[in-house]
Amino acid sequence: MKTTTILSVFAGVILHGCQPSTGPATDSRTGAKNDSNTIVCPPGSSKLDIAAIERVTGMKGIEKNGEYKITVPQNDLHVIVDGFKIIPAMGLGSWVCFTPCRDSAMVMGDIVLTETDLAPVQQEVIRQGFTITAIHNHFVRNHPNIMYMHIDGKGSVEQLAGNVKAIFGKVKEVRGHNPKESKADSVINTLPIPLLDSLLGHKGELSKGVYKYTIGRPDVPLQEHGIPVSSFAGFNTWAAWQGTAEKAAVAGDFTMLENEVAPVIRALVENGIEVVAVHNHMVHEQPRVFFLHYWGTGPVEQLAAGLKAALNQTGRSAVQ
Repeated sequence: MKTTTILSVFAGVILHGCQPSTGPATDSRTGAKNDSNTIVCPPGSSKLDIAAIERVTGMKGIEKNGEYKITVPQNDLHVIVDGFKIIPAMGLGSWVCFTPCRDSAMVMGDIVLTETDLAPVQQEVIRQGFTITAIHNHFVRNHPNIMYMHIDGKGSVEQLAGNVKAIFGKVKEVRGHNPKESKADSVINTLPIPLLDSLLGHKGELSKGVYKYTIGRPDVPLQEHGIPVSSFAGFNTWAAWQGTAEKAAVAGDFTMLENEVAPVIRALVENGIEVVAVHNHMVHEQPRVFFLHYWGTGPVEQLAAGLKAALNQTGRSAVQ
């Protein structure tokens, strides 16, 4: 064989090996084809064994549209930011959400941790076979300092329930008590709620003096591992308010597509609202999404105008 022919064949082999795969990948667990356009488990196609979750974890949660969420308010943490009390309704609650997928499930969640909790709890998360997908803050100048750890796991419902029980059990073990069993606190709220609703174009819910908006992103068909991620499972923008018309505090989280990150940050900062964290919550999501946490204090109308300006930089279906 001539040298030129050998080189041609060799080059062709290399080029072929460098071409991206045109077919969807196969899920090694289910055998299903899975690419960025494939929904492995459409909403409503699978059913959770909620009784098994409650039996194994020993905890009660809330069911919505076939998903099940367990929330553990961190009543034992007395957190202060710029003179405002941060209570569970203000973003101080650990949670996990079970999403069914055929004969198994996905669990995603967010665990509130002190600096002392962080190392032993993340070790427990790994020991239970879960993935840690983010560790970040929600506040600055918070006393004591607290961190938030996002977790992700897949498997049978009973297995996942056991994993969740062990993770929450580790928090209880390290602190020496169950966080939710401490006395629940409340805050003062004399905000002009009808005016706030009008300014933001949404309605919220009042709990323990905190008025909270939860705004979904129905314009974005988000998936993790090919499984749709709902607003109930954490894919949302939220804003929690307390205080008075003259001196309000607002804390929250924005969910953003790649091209929304810079405009949202600019709108918040230019309106006097601090961006305190920019991060991910997931690592296998399609499309790619980012989250940011913000904190603002001041006159309620000024803060609301800043939030509205930032909301206007995100998907139009999320804005009234």
